[in-house]
Amino acid sequence: MTITYAVNGLPVAVIGGGPVGLAAAADLLTRGLPVKLYEAGQTVGTNVLDWSHVRLFSPWRFNIDEASRSILREQGWQEPPPDDLPTGRELYDAYLAPLGTILMDRAIIETRAHVRSISRRGIDKVVSRNRASYLFALAVNAVSTGERIDLARAVIDASGTWQNPNPLGASGMLTPGELEAEPFISYGIPDVLQVGRHQFAGKHTLVVGGGHSAATVLIDLAQLAEADESTRITWAVRNQNLMRVFGGGKADQLPARGKLGSDLKQLIEARRLRVVTGFSAERVDRLHNGISVSGNTDAGPATLGPVDRIVVVTGQRPDLTLTRELRLDLDPWLESPRALGPAIDPNVHSCGSVPPHGYRELTHPEPNYFTVGIKSYGRAPTFLMATGFEQVRSVAAYLAGDRAAAEDVRLVLPETGVCSVSYARTEETNEACCVRVASEQTNVCCTVEAKADASVR
Repeated sequence: MTITYAVNGLPVAVIGGGPVGLAAAADLLTRGLPVKLYEAGQTVGTNVLDWSHVRLFSPWRFNIDEASRSILREQGWQEPPPDDLPTGRELYDAYLAPLGTILMDRAIIETRAHVRSISRRGIDKVVSRNRASYLFALAVNAVSTGERIDLARAVIDASGTWQNPNPLGASGMLTPGELEAEPFISYGIPDVLQVGRHQFAGKHTLVVGGGHSAATVLIDLAQLAEADESTRITWAVRNQNLMRVFGGGKADQLPARGKLGSDLKQLIEARRLRVVTGFSAERVDRLHNGISVSGNTDAGPATLGPVDRIVVVTGQRPDLTLTRELRLDLDPWLESPRALGPAIDPNVHSCGSVPPHGYRELTHPEPNYFTVGIKSYGRAPTFLMATGFEQVRSVAAYLAGDRAAAEDVRLVLPETGVCSVSYARTEETNEACCVRVASEQTNVCCTVEAKADASVR
């Protein structure tokens, strides 16, 4: 193993070449700081290509970082219409790939370079004395060079969570039989209408999960069933109350997000799929005529199946092995930076209104290491790209010594139209904090509510 200095002297290392990682590189470049971005895939936006068929519910105006926009415009880039809703493929083709090409030409990005772990050069996690004076050491496994150690002055971790899906088991662990049934299980958002059509058409599919991604899969399966009436759908969700996934409808400031929930509700009312609420999966069994999932409901034990396929859409979690040798301060259940946890905790807060936050909330006891992007949300499911863009703008300003810009954090997110400490209360009164259409500014009520809830945790 060799120890090398990354290009441009001692850079700020950015891990992950998705939208937020690229934005971090653009912000650092704009401020004249040396930067090296590591992407494990063959191209930037590799994870985005995994869901290339999915249409975002946030329009282009929320999906383009300002520093990246400036860099692209210098090369004659034509910006997409701000109110259009891109698919993942369109996001890649029209934005991520052109930006990646520019940064590759400037020797900023290394693809097919997997950062396995991060530490401090010459000391481990235990050593306290003069810790901040030691350079970061990144263990990199790259196709071009093999295994090596790169040094960096700071680290911005935008590695995301996409490669770490939560398992089927309601306890957060793999259920007995889950590994053996893997050939019949899809995690995430499979392309059921095109690439994976042969796996789902005319089959019985069980979808497990209760978020927007699950709604997307269910609506696609229902469309598939219109063309093939033998296609059947069962939806199992842990919650008894489905209001969160149905969302705020017309009260949602992102109309496509509101429509997603409304369309799903209509499918259920039309009895086009079977719904099992309050279901906690505990076991998968392979049968001669398919697979079954056993678990519990409020009414007692239940078995779903036999089915032909299972789609597990239960979210993702951060990879904590990457940073085991760093001193992190994480929310004990979300695994987000501790200061950010109260504002995004799905147990108590659902309106999508997050208080403005930047480098301070993303800081850990490990100096100059920052978790950004969807990884900064840990296991919370409500991240929007615009949040990550403002995060990395603040972090880049801090690393450049511009404290005024770093502190001046402005985050205005489109609210969901639903916000409540208790979903039951919202259902009964319809007068919870964010049920009404929110103003253009961050809803102070929701922010205060989240902070109040956090104070009693």
